[in-house]
Amino acid sequence: MNIRSERVQSLPPYIFSRINKRKKELQQEGMDMIDLGIGAPDFPTPEFIIDELIKEAKNPSNHRYSPYGGCQEFREAVAEFYQKRYGVTLDPDKEVLTLIGSKEGIANLISAVLNPSDTVMVPDPGYPVYESAIHLAGGKSLYLPLDASNYFQPNFELIPDEHYQSIKLMLLNYPNNPTAGTCELNTFKKAVSLAKQHDFVIAQDAAYDLMTFEDYRAPSLLQVNGAKDVGVEFGSLSKSFNMTGWRIGYVVGNQDLIDALATVKSNTDTSQFLPIQKAGAKALRSDLQAVHENNAIYEERLNHVISALDDMGIKVQKPRGTFYVWAEVPEGFTSMGFSEELMEKTGVIVTPGNVFGTSGEGYFRISLSHPKDRLLEAVRRMNELLMEV
Repeated sequence: MNIRSERVQSLPPYIFSRINKRKKELQQEGMDMIDLGIGAPDFPTPEFIIDELIKEAKNPSNHRYSPYGGCQEFREAVAEFYQKRYGVTLDPDKEVLTLIGSKEGIANLISAVLNPSDTVMVPDPGYPVYESAIHLAGGKSLYLPLDASNYFQPNFELIPDEHYQSIKLMLLNYPNNPTAGTCELNTFKKAVSLAKQHDFVIAQDAAYDLMTFEDYRAPSLLQVNGAKDVGVEFGSLSKSFNMTGWRIGYVVGNQDLIDALATVKSNTDTSQFLPIQKAGAKALRSDLQAVHENNAIYEERLNHVISALDDMGIKVQKPRGTFYVWAEVPEGFTSMGFSEELMEKTGVIVTPGNVFGTSGEGYFRISLSHPKDRLLEAVRRMNELLMEV
């Protein structure tokens, strides 16, 4: 008897799990591996956040179940953050929901919104979890092409009206994973206008909202007039505050969408450990100095990597956000072929672009979550490989 459902059987393995398995095998063979695949910060969580966790963990009243929607302190901190950062007013009781990381929130929202055969428009290239969640919910995907010549902003005008009329949900992700693309507020204005015109809803994944460089400041979907009528925005503390393992995030915006998501979550989890929520509130209420310091280091790494790639003839448009480099594969390689040969022959792991969608073919993604010397060593090994070809 096959105990797996047909949907699970037809779901491809998560690419990073497969890469990690091969990484361990090569390490056991004695190879020095430099993993530039997964986007996980290499900095520790700021000390003031850890101190808050310790303090709250010592309070026995925090050892009970959290309220299903998250504790009041965290939801109020999210609302305060949006008011201070974006000038957006949120009702912490109705327009904010605590998540166990934004990844689960996005997947559960898709389940909360879709009926079988409903259609979702997803960025192409895009974060693989979007399509996995759509598949598990019994939905279908339509693709929103991203414009490589314009910071990978959507080409809304290339989509026929009948496609907009057929979708129930549009997913956006800025700053973008994997392309490191960024957008201006006008992109969100166009999306909100289309949603109202064609009667669909929007979910904007803002996991990298604070991870930006120079004078670029990522906008919020909710800064658009009327955005709350049609959309929600997901946020995460994982990247900007180096809290990936803490699993804390939030969703804000349209009350009906948040209620639907809360219904799914209240039937499947009981929110995050209260001390983690309260430490998250401390992070959001901070002056963001720790975030700015991290960004400065990432930007320095970025500049060195782009310069080294340029010397190899690999051109990269300098990103304004995230900690990724989205580069074209060298001539003569496919995305998967290049990443596999690089890993097997040099021990350097990059993510092949095609795992992010058909438009990702011809690219590979580098995560900057390593010290500068290791990043430059990875690029040096890459150059040695290309010299042998």
